[in-house]
Amino acid sequence: MILNLLIGAAIAIGLFFNALGVFGILRFPDVYTRLHADTKATTFGSIFTSLAVALYALGRLFETADGQYATLLLHTLVAVVVLAITNATGAHAIARAARRRGHSPAQAVVDKLEEPAP
Repeated sequence: MILNLLIGAAIAIGLFFNALGVFGILRFPDVYTRLHADTKATTFGSIFTSLAVALYALGRLFETADGQYATLLLHTLVAVVVLAITNATGAHAIARAARRRGHSPAQAVVDKLEEPAP
C-alpha cells in the first residue's frame, strides 16, 4: 500500500517536471534558455519516473523473488546513468552548435529607466 503511494508520487513528480520542460520550451525566448529548461526539467522528470519503475521492481522482487525484476531494476539504473550523461552532453552540443551558427542569447533584462547615450 505504501509502496504504491510512493510509486504514484514518483510518477506524479516526474510528469510534473516533464510538463515544466514543455512549458519552458514554449515560453522562453531563445535556444539557450529553452535548452536549460528542457534539459533540467526532463532529466529530473525522467529520473523520478525511473524511480517509480525501480520501486515497482523492488516491490515485486521482494514479493516473488523472480529474477526478471532484478533485471528490470538493473536496466532502470543503467538507463538513469546514461540519461544523466547524454542529456547534458547533448544540450551542450546543441548550445555550442547554436553559438557557432551565430545565434545570440535574447536580451534577458530590459532596463527602461536607463537613459540613452548622447
